Amino acid sequence: MNPVLARWNSIDPTLAAEEILPCCGSRAWAAELTARRPIADEDHLLITSDAVWVSLPEAAWQEAFDSHPRIGQQKAKAATETSLTWSATEQGTAMSADDAAKLALAEGNKLYEEKFGRIFIVCASGRSAGEILAILEARMKNDAVTELHEAAEQQRQITQLRLQRWLEEK
Repeated sequence: MNPVLARWNSIDPTLAAEEILPCCGSRAWAAELTARRPIADEDHLLITSDAVWVSLPEAAWQEAFDSHPRIGQQKAKAATETSLTWSATEQGTAMSADDAAKLALAEGNKLYEEKFGRIFIVCASGRSAGEILAILEARMKNDAVTELHEAAEQQRQITQLRLQRWLEEK
């Protein structure tokens, strides 16, 4: 068993929930995932995380969304230091873009927030600014319900990447 997971399975529930929180940003997700311990291995952690995520109410999803900075920014409404560090890494490819692309992303973010009332969530890892902008523009055509579920799927993907990073870093 992964030593990080083995240790996490054995620590106090409050500490366990706090430790895993940066992987998703939703306290309800962290508490429920912690309540399902012990988790046998890395694969089961990812599967259990997905099961918990899809079972959560919209308010818990929104809390996770709020833990992300806007694409190209380094502050979030409700983030941990660890999640902000991970966000910067995930957005690294996109933020190596020229100023025009960064400006287009900032404007796209603003339009998205005006339409949907939350920041644009995308699994940015390894994606260029142009790719992210194309995704943003396509998603602007979504209705509110479709977009909520797309944002939740993107958050699920981000959580999966962060869980894997968490298992490797500790």
